[in-house]
Amino acid sequence: MPKVAFILKGYPRLSETFIAQEILALEQRGLDVVLYSLRFPTDPATHEINDRIKAPVAYLPEYLFQEPMRLFRAFYAVWRQPGFRPAWQAFHRDLIRDPTPNRVRRFGQAMVLAYELVDNVDQLHAHFIHTPGSVARYAALIRGLPWSVSAHAKDIWTLPEWEKREKLAACAWAVTCTATNRDHLAALAPVDEADKIDLAYHGLDFERFPKSDRPDRSNINGRDAQTPVHIVSVGRAVTKKGYDGLLQTLAALPDDLAWRFSHIGGGPLRDGLMKQAEKLGIADRMDWRGALVQTDVLAALQSADIFVLASKIAADGDRDGLPNVLMEAQSQGVACLSTAVSAIPELIEDGVGGLLVPPDDVTALGSALQELITDPALRQRLGAAGQDRVRNDFSMDGGIDRLMARFDAIAGA
Repeated sequence: MPKVAFILKGYPRLSETFIAQEILALEQRGLDVVLYSLRFPTDPATHEINDRIKAPVAYLPEYLFQEPMRLFRAFYAVWRQPGFRPAWQAFHRDLIRDPTPNRVRRFGQAMVLAYELVDNVDQLHAHFIHTPGSVARYAALIRGLPWSVSAHAKDIWTLPEWEKREKLAACAWAVTCTATNRDHLAALAPVDEADKIDLAYHGLDFERFPKSDRPDRSNINGRDAQTPVHIVSVGRAVTKKGYDGLLQTLAALPDDLAWRFSHIGGGPLRDGLMKQAEKLGIADRMDWRGALVQTDVLAALQSADIFVLASKIAADGDRDGLPNVLMEAQSQGVACLSTAVSAIPELIEDGVGGLLVPPDDVTALGSALQELITDPALRQRLGAAGQDRVRNDFSMDGGIDRLMARFDAIAGA
């Protein structure tokens, strides 16, 4: 079986269960995995799935000035290697176009990785094409190894086109989690190498997301203050998640509708959103639960009547790919309301397995949300259809099969 070093931006992270799920599944298929993280963990807890991963994890210098001797030892060891010169040349070309401290840090981390890499590694694999992709590319050049990359969302849409083109030309193969992403990257790959870009939906491990017996809430229609409709959203408080518009939508709902809203997730905008809710006069209906482990997220989904995610495209181009939280909510039979942005329509057909509205359209979002609050039969129909859709078409097994075939091909070559 091949041995692969995974290069991660941070590990473990509560918001990246899809990466942990993939690593565990690949280990169970026999892949020999070692992990290298560019950052130390900052979350207060970890998911149970992280405890099941056997791969050792090493942390590269998060900031070069903090570990100068480690950096010096790495440079002294690798600068004479044949691969150092092409790696330095690639870094120098990149630095001219991107003269930032971040670019320098990535090359320093790449030297440490190349020096400290465990023996008998067949290839490097980066999760995210931006900074982990840079470290993997430089280190692979130094060591003379192939490298591959999983590209996701922000890393694709905020990276300059020149950098995507060069990384796609340099890597052995790339995989991404939506058809939208795949088509975009294939158009940037070398003309005769578009087939190196593969589509592999993350999908769900249904052992971790089994069907649950949902309580009968067919009489919950937003008219009784004692039994409000429970609206849940899971996502980091960042611009692309559209929580500012969602709060405006909730505040504009008729005063006599009974609802409660639970937000699960951390993120830099969370405190500002809590203040916004106070100004809008809806703070008493909000539950800000912070980042939770997977078992607690699952319990919240099982208690939800509606799952809403108001994704949009941020000013810098950042956007969602295909949010796993939508698949997770559908797996539990929750009626989902989201936006027709990025790859979300690849999962949800409007009016069939959920409701979709245009991004940044508070009026349309409010109309759809009010309809779901007041019509429990509609919620039940959409929830059941969404559950069938995700369980029939979005198992993780197909994606893991494609990844294992790619890793095996490199090792065999």
